[in-house]
Amino acid sequence: MNAPGRATLFTNGSNQAIRIPRDFELPGREALIRKEGDRLIIEPVPPPRLLAVLATLEPIDEAFPDIQDPEIAFRRVGPY
Repeated sequence: MNAPGRATLFTNGSNQAIRIPRDFELPGREALIRKEGDRLIIEPVPPPRLLAVLATLEPIDEAFPDIQDPEIAFRRVGPY
């Protein structure tokens, strides 16, 4: 865990903003924020789940070609 650092608070329009020091930078362009008592907790937004990503894709109108499954050769391994 990093040692506490100081961040600069400023006003951006009608919102209060915080300048996060480089040592505390989060990935991406958005963060989740919540308040616990007097503390503000800022966390990176987790990457989207696969089903959420798939739901955003357009349907594929092309027919997929038939593919022959390769033969699978089984062989014994070990002293059975």
